[in-house]
Amino acid sequence: MAKIIVVTSGKGGVGKTTSSAAIGTGLALRGHKTVIVDFDVGLRNLDLIMGCERRVVYDFVNVIHNEATLGQALIKDKRLDNLYVLAASQTRDKEALTKEGVERVMEELKKDFEYILCDSPAGIETGAHMAMYFADIAIVVTNPEVSSVRDSDRILGLLASKSQRAEKGEEPIKEHLLLTRYNPERVAKGEMLSVDDVEEILSIGLIGVIPESQAVLKASNQGVPVILDEQSDAGQAYGDAVDRLLGKEVPHRFLEVQKKGLLQRLFGGRE
Repeated sequence: MAKIIVVTSGKGGVGKTTSSAAIGTGLALRGHKTVIVDFDVGLRNLDLIMGCERRVVYDFVNVIHNEATLGQALIKDKRLDNLYVLAASQTRDKEALTKEGVERVMEELKKDFEYILCDSPAGIETGAHMAMYFADIAIVVTNPEVSSVRDSDRILGLLASKSQRAEKGEEPIKEHLLLTRYNPERVAKGEMLSVDDVEEILSIGLIGVIPESQAVLKASNQGVPVILDEQSDAGQAYGDAVDRLLGKEVPHRFLEVQKKGLLQRLFGGRE
């Protein structure tokens, strides 16, 4: 049975697209046929992070408006046979997404894929609502700062009331919290909220804590999902989050201040 997962947040710039790329890639690495769908019409970043921007010919909006078939618009990942991307349009506005059109594409994707990851735009406008409406699972991405957490709380309210499941009175969307750009040193100084603080405010299960890491920026610039950088702390943390999503019990890492070795102290080395 195919599962639709929305990766969402209230605030922009928290790492949703990076997380969508990493989690989608992680599911494919673990043998699940996966497609990542970019709902951020007008901005379109997923194809850049996945390294397939030059291969976009047709997009999600073209399929919705019957200007192309799904087969024409899906881009197969060069690294993994069971991973695909459906890019957003750069030239349309978000009103080009219709509920009927999105539903038709989702139903078509369900026939072929185990996991459909919807990379939502930030906020609560049309694109974000469309991305979450058909979801079975929500991964709410937030940074450990008050404004980001508050906006995520607002998204939880929408997930509970504005989804298809809510309208039909079905079992609610299963919600998971993904905390990104976490820095234990700044938490210790009181400059960031702790994991416990965020969990207490949002009251949803924690699926992963992604440490602040140069590896994320490096991977994005290279068009490679950071989960493929298995040496990096961020890549490992995303791998743990995917395992938890699939039901494995994995202890959380990177929550404590790391004691630096002599060379790191001398040269300021950081991952």
